[in-house]
Amino acid sequence: MGCFLSKPAGAGPLPPNDAAALPADNPADPEAAAANGGADSAAADGGGDDKDAAKRAVPVFREFGLAELRAATKGFSADLIVSESGEKAPNVVYRGTLFSTGRTMSIKRFARSSWPDPQQFLAEAAGVGKVRHKRLVNLIGCCAEGDERLLVAEYMPNDTLSKHLFHWDKQPLPWEMRLRVAYYIAQALDHCNAENRKIYHDLNAYRVLFDEEGDPRLSSFGLMKNSRDGKSYSTNLAYTPPEFLRTGRVIAESVIYSYGTVLLDLLSGKHIPPSHALDLIRGKNILLLMDSSLEGQYANEDASKLVDLASKCLQFEARDRPNIKYLLSSVGPLQKQKEVASHVLMGITKATAVLPTILSPLGKACSGMDLTAVHDILLKTGYKDEEGAENELSFQEWTQQVQEMLNTKKFGDIAFRDKDFKTAIDYYSKLVGMMSVPSATVFARRSFSYLMNGQSELALRDAMQAQVCMPEWPTAFYLQALALSKLGMETDAQDMLNDGATFEAKKQNSWRG
Repeated sequence: MGCFLSKPAGAGPLPPNDAAALPADNPADPEAAAANGGADSAAADGGGDDKDAAKRAVPVFREFGLAELRAATKGFSADLIVSESGEKAPNVVYRGTLFSTGRTMSIKRFARSSWPDPQQFLAEAAGVGKVRHKRLVNLIGCCAEGDERLLVAEYMPNDTLSKHLFHWDKQPLPWEMRLRVAYYIAQALDHCNAENRKIYHDLNAYRVLFDEEGDPRLSSFGLMKNSRDGKSYSTNLAYTPPEFLRTGRVIAESVIYSYGTVLLDLLSGKHIPPSHALDLIRGKNILLLMDSSLEGQYANEDASKLVDLASKCLQFEARDRPNIKYLLSSVGPLQKQKEVASHVLMGITKATAVLPTILSPLGKACSGMDLTAVHDILLKTGYKDEEGAENELSFQEWTQQVQEMLNTKKFGDIAFRDKDFKTAIDYYSKLVGMMSVPSATVFARRSFSYLMNGQSELALRDAMQAQVCMPEWPTAFYLQALALSKLGMETDAQDMLNDGATFEAKKQNSWRG
């Protein structure tokens, strides 16, 4: 650790808030746990308790800054695209990590022409953000700056229904899990209906995602129109509700039709146009419709009931389709393995939960370029991070040289406190030349002083010197991030913030251990 020892005569030049564990974003919810271990409790189909529990578990909806989301996605890097159409899609979804909390999110970036009116976009997003439920991938924020329009939602780590049905690697999605998908999605739609969000856009296998428990959830992105006029529909026309083809509009009954196409996906394990599926159903060729990989997993009676429900949902006339309550009452009784958790049914190995760490106040201040807060925190922290420095000083021989060094430090600290950064630089530079063992705190304070004096490159150099003195000191990384941001090196700045947060978490864990 750094300490203030005077440099021996004739010596040559020397070479160059606490982290806290954030409570789980989705703490154990008794109802959600019951749904994992027994889907019968999930039959509450969107009651008030579900709603309250979801709101407690999910961050409050807020407006994000564009710089914050750009940093979270490393400049909207193609490597972080998670939407299955990649960059070809008009609206692209990224995986991002918010540096201030360590939380992983899904960030949807709309085509520039989709929402020309930012206020209309923000109002629409805020409305969707109020709809919270354990069966939804909840919306937690949005952004409208310049031409950019973005939505921010919870991140689901276990892929989409499309991936598990059409592009599976280890095992096909089991029959019982397919029934659970049908039921949970009906629950999600029922809750949206109760919240007066009766229109869901582009309901398909890509909109169903699996959370860390393996439970299926319906993306909240579908509650938001793809454009201000709501006339865009990305699904293949062969799967589009008939009324949309006629009028260009989606109605509440269109959602039931799309739910029917998802049932076809679940039954067949492949994309089958509704018209072809209905021909098979009318011809009583149900076996030709069923996914051959499911052989022996289902009772014919149960399969027939699900096929019959799909047929009802796919009626040409909207008025002939069932309502959402009918979907629930039809699919609910088909659940036969309620006591088996979703991740077990899917063969997903649950990773040990790692609590995300939050940045210390200094980390947040550097991330947000809040220079006033950075200065205040450096003042309050003082030299406490350099353990043993003061004790070592007390054992030194009090020579005139040592006294001069201490006075130089004192004058530098006073100038730093009074925000006389030019004077602080002068005294700290003199002090660096006098010390036989360099001090990380002195380099950190001079780094910040350089930054406030408009000398970002020198600020970066000193922050790096602080890291040399204390290789795992988060402050050194955060000050490097601040200097790099000032130099326009955003990607490197993000890496430094990440490293600082990692060392904070390491320090926190060592305290616990």
